[in-house]
Amino acid sequence: MSNNNSSNRAVVPEAKGALDRFKFEVANELGVPLTDGYNGNLTSKQNGSVGGYMVKKMIEAQERQMSSGSAGSQSGF
Repeated sequence: MSNNNSSNRAVVPEAKGALDRFKFEVANELGVPLTDGYNGNLTSKQNGSVGGYMVKKMIEAQERQMSSGSAGSQSGF
């Protein structure tokens, strides 16, 4: 069964460039030889480590923002 609708889309298309730069920054930090274009030579572990570390850093940044900006307010979570 083929599905032509990719779920790999940025919710905010304007952020695509920043996300790509972030991805290459993280790959560089981890020593993963990510290139612009085809990366089929990389292992699942290498690719997964980049994605996982990106998520970790984004969560940390959001936690810092939430803790510094909303000391006395209820967030609704």
